[in-house]
Amino acid sequence: MSQSQQKVVQYLNEAHATEVGLTRVLQSQIAMTPRGSYRSGLEKHLTQTRDHAERVQRRLSDLGSGNNPLQVAVGAAGGVIGQVLAFAKTPVDLVRGSGGEEKVLKNAKDACATEALEIATYTALERLARSVGDTKTADLAASIRSDEQKMLDSVLGEIPKLTDAVVGAEVEGNGSYDLSKTGAADAVRDAGEKAKKTAGGTTARTKRGARQARKVPGVAQAEGQAKGAVASEEDLAIARYDKLTADEIIGKLSELSQIDLAKVDSYERKQQNRTTILDKVTSLRGEEPWPGYDELSVAEIESVLGEGDDDRAKEVRTYERARKNRAGVLKATERDLANA
Repeated sequence: MSQSQQKVVQYLNEAHATEVGLTRVLQSQIAMTPRGSYRSGLEKHLTQTRDHAERVQRRLSDLGSGNNPLQVAVGAAGGVIGQVLAFAKTPVDLVRGSGGEEKVLKNAKDACATEALEIATYTALERLARSVGDTKTADLAASIRSDEQKMLDSVLGEIPKLTDAVVGAEVEGNGSYDLSKTGAADAVRDAGEKAKKTAGGTTARTKRGARQARKVPGVAQAEGQAKGAVASEEDLAIARYDKLTADEIIGKLSELSQIDLAKVDSYERKQQNRTTILDKVTSLRGEEPWPGYDELSVAEIESVLGEGDDDRAKEVRTYERARKNRAGVLKATERDLANA
């Protein structure tokens, strides 16, 4: 490979890495953006960005550089699990109902900066490619740059409206941000509807996939928060929730998993917003001893504890005492620590 080709490949690799990174950013922004023209633009550009990455990848392969370390798979986090993983990155203050308008505006400003970087990246790539006689790469760069310019113009056009929403929420006290209309909430709702129409075997696979996703730190709470935003009373882990007093609900909270606590948190904030319940939920929420802990049975937890990790046993004991307080789990932690 000539020196000029190596330079073109370098710039293509940089462009590809940028597209892959933007895919993740767009998923995160879509997850926390309510329905409307801005989110529609983000969703359209996510499709474009995946296409851009594939086109750049094909050009790299044509140039004999198909196995470089920067080539990362695009789109693996699609669908509801991808949305939930992205939603897991949402700051706690946004998830719990404050500052949504400001966060969306900040994301839009960040998007402008990202698009400007991409425009510069493809401008440089086009110039380099034409200088060394690589017309195919130059035309590819020009085509993608045009898409990025259109996206930048589109986002800039949304900034005034998003700023007005911030003024309404933080100056005039008339907030418009609705968690139940975000991309993450819509994805959860759509997945739920599809699950109802799906037969047993596929439903079981879907549930197994969700359990696997919850083994990623933060996903269980994020999934519960999104589901709670669109949940009805029947969807909660506490039966007859709306008919119970605050004290009765508080008495049942310690039995819930992190995903169900997050669901109650979001549902309660949307409905009666009782401080006593929300404070109790907050005190019970926290990181599991290990990702996926709440999905395990007592026997499965005992099996993990049998590996003899003292620090893990202490974490389990503290977590379990403050929540489900299951005798079998606590006895297993004591056995493990006694044998240390």
